[in-house]
Parts: sequence; structure tokens; C-alpha cells
Amino acid sequence: MTKTVNHWIGGKTAEGASGTYGPVTDPATGEVTTQVAFATVAEVDAAVAAAKDAFATWRHSSLAQRTSILFTFRALLDQHRDEIAALITAEHGKVHSDALGEVARGLEIVDLACGITVQLKGELSTQVATNVDVASIRQPLGVVAGITPFNFPAMVPMWMFPIAVACGNTFVLKPSEKDPSVSLKIAELLAEAGLPDGVFNVVHGDKVAVDRLLEHPDVQAVSFVGSTPIARYIHTTASAHGKRVQALGGAKNHMLVLPDADLDAAADAAVSAAYGSAGERCMAISAVVAVGAIGDELVEKIRERAEKIKIGPGTDPASEMGPLITAAHRDKVASYVSGAAAEGAEVVLDGTGYTVEGYEDGHWIGISLLDKVPVTAKAYQEEIFGPVLTVLRVDSYDEGIALINASPFGNGTAIFTRDGGAARRFQLEVEAGMVGVNVPIPVPVGYHSFGGWKDSLFGDHHIYGNDGTHFYTRGKVVTTRWPDPADAPAGVDLGFPRNH
Repeated sequence: MTKTVNHWIGGKTAEGASGTYGPVTDPATGEVTTQVAFATVAEVDAAVAAAKDAFATWRHSSLAQRTSILFTFRALLDQHRDEIAALITAEHGKVHSDALGEVARGLEIVDLACGITVQLKGELSTQVATNVDVASIRQPLGVVAGITPFNFPAMVPMWMFPIAVACGNTFVLKPSEKDPSVSLKIAELLAEAGLPDGVFNVVHGDKVAVDRLLEHPDVQAVSFVGSTPIARYIHTTASAHGKRVQALGGAKNHMLVLPDADLDAAADAAVSAAYGSAGERCMAISAVVAVGAIGDELVEKIRERAEKIKIGPGTDPASEMGPLITAAHRDKVASYVSGAAAEGAEVVLDGTGYTVEGYEDGHWIGISLLDKVPVTAKAYQEEIFGPVLTVLRVDSYDEGIALINASPFGNGTAIFTRDGGAARRFQLEVEAGMVGVNVPIPVPVGYHSFGGWKDSLFGDHHIYGNDGTHFYTRGKVVTTRWPDPADAPAGVDLGFPRNH
């Protein structure tokens, strides 16, 4: 019998009322294992109403109460990390170790939220004028929403809701309909931790649910992670309805390899960063820019390593890379490889015909490596979101930095070199929000914010870290005068207020 994933509204499961369901497949077998209820406008409204009702009291809860609940939630999350990782593998397809890593990175943000008291401290200036003090404080916004992608069904929601609720907001999550079960497990653990009903809600669905959240007058802010076209749409639509928005889009992350680099280390990094999570991550390295005469040697080292990657179902401990999320996505990724030669690229490895014995109906694709890729090729121009690595050749550092900065994306980038001066110049000159120096995937730790530039981010705030706290709160300045009891009444003064 097919499992049904329903909504979570007001602290309990809410069965879908629309009669419309989406299929959830096991990517390793291609079998539909679950159906997920798609929300109507009325069901989204019910979730927002529950969040709004909860905000009336949650906003006044003490910081000690909020952080105590989050500490309990963190302990429960730690206890259930294997169970959550298994849900990720079953619906996303990534290998179990990778799924466990995702949960661990989400826990970092829960840790940050547990210590939110420090970041919510205000400022006070005394005696700015006679008997006048000025204080700056930060207050919650109200109901906030998160719209999250399929590639990290546990981690990306945890980039959002722990900080949001720690700041005193209430939250409505619209997770990906492709792998929805993790969001319900998180909701159950939050309830078990003592989070009041309505503070955290989950609605599943498609564009109907998304658009209602973007338009709803009681939703104050929207966080999004996904592709650039959708991020642009989220930002434009939600902003037009008066909402604060952080919308993280797609990427084409470059790794610049200078002639003096340790090529073995660079090849290890390129393979790990390009093919880890089957390339289904916005911080994957998808373009290696080889400078000078090292290109042939570097490509050969990458090829040698890539050919040894063990591909198989995520439940097999021997598997290093799993299938892609859907058959349609697998076919789209394959199209970039099959069309590469006609656009002038050299196909070093072609993984488009890969299958796994006993799992022939799974969404499999092997490792692909494209060399000498022209900047005009689709495989370079577009975000592939799969295990395809492109290599571009340039003659100099200056040509390499110009190529990277010409990209419309500016999410993450890396340089591999032994030259500190070149690395310093790169980190100052490159137009990207996250930079690695001999680090291929420069994802910031939880107390530094995550976000790109250009078409990789729409909105003013990056996600989590200090930016996360600022995004989910708004500032207020309070000016106070308490006259000394010994002072005589000052009388009426229509002049400009004096600070001296």
C-alpha cells in the first residue's frame, strides 16, 4: 500500500482535502512508494492562520523558553539522525553517509539557534542628552515562510526555521514535493520537544501552495532556495506583495587551478566537489578552469579518480554516489553530455548509458567529464545539477578571472595554488559570495552567512549566521527621557530638540 504524506497544521497531521496528490519515487528503483497531498489555497490559509494565532503568544515567550525547546529538539534530532538519513536516501537517493552529513550540517544551524540570545542583544546609549537614553532592539516579524528544494530536504529547512522560531517568529514550510517525508519527521520531533502548536507548520504542494504563500497578507517574509528562474520569480512576486525576501538561486561554481597548484590535491578536490551528492547541490564545482600547460595532466588525474567512483543504491554501504532524483532530471542531465561534442567539447567520460544490475529502472547516470569546453556550450552556460564536470582552458590568471567574472552566476568559487599573493588577489577580485582557497566547496560554518552574488541571490540578506538573525527580525530604536525628580518642569519648547 502506498504511503501518504499529509500536511502538519496547528501541531497535528492534517489530511489533504484537495484530492490531488503527487508521486514520490524511490530513485534507486523508479518505484512510486509514496503519495504526497497537494494543498489548496484554503489549506495554506489554515496553516498561516495557525501560525498567526501561535505568534500572538510565541512572540512574548522568553528567550530561555525558546532556547530550551531548541536544545531538546537538537537532542532528539541527534537521536534520530539515522532514521532521518534513511528517509532522505529512500526519497532523494543519496547514499546514507551523505544523508548523515546533511543532517549534521543542519544541526550546526540548530546549535546557532540555541545560542541566539547573544545575537538578539540590543544596544544602549545613556545620557545622549540630559536624562535621555537611546536603545536599539530587534523584534520578530510574525509569520514567515520557507520554500525549500529537493536536494537537501533536511538541511535547507534547518537553515531557516531554527533561527526564525528562536527569534520569536512562527513558521510555515513548503518543502519539495519530491521528497517530503523528512519535513513531517522534523515537525513530529519539534512537537515532542515542546514547541507550542502552530509555531511550525508544513504544507505540501505545487505552484498553488507557493503562490498563496507569496501573496498571503499575513506572511511577512519568505526564504527560498532553488533554481535561478524560480528564485527571481519568488523575489519579484513576494516583494510586490510587501514581503521581505531572501531567494537563493542557481550556480555555476568555478575552480581556478594555477600552474603551481598541487595537482593531485586539485584533482581529488575536483572529483569530490563535482560528483559528491551526484552533483545535485548548488555548491558543486561544475567548471574547472585550468591555467597554462597543466590542463592535460589535471584532466587525466581527474579521469583516473572519477572512473573509480562506486555508483549504486544509497542503501548499499559500498556506494559512493546514488541515482538522480527523477527520471526526467536524469534525462535532462544526460542531454548536456550527449550534445557536448557537437558544441566543440571533448567528451573524456560519458556516463549517460550507466545502469546498475538489479536496479535497471532506477534513475541512474554515470560520471561524465567534458574537456576543452567552449564558453558558448550549453554544458557551460547552464546549471546542470548532475554529475557532469566541465574543464575550460585558459592561458593566464587574468584570463581565468575574467572568464569566471563574466558568468551570470556568483554563488561559490575556489582557487588552487601555492601562491599566497595570487590567492589573496583572487579572493578580492572574484565576483562571488563564497570563496575557497584550496577548499573546493566553501560552504560557511553556521555562524557565518551563506549566499552568493549576481543571479545566485535575490534579496539583501544571505541565509543563516548574522544575516539570518537580521532577516527574521526588524530593528526598533527607543528614545527615553525620565526626568530627575529634583528637576523643575521644563515648560513648552517649540524649538528643534537639543542634544547638548
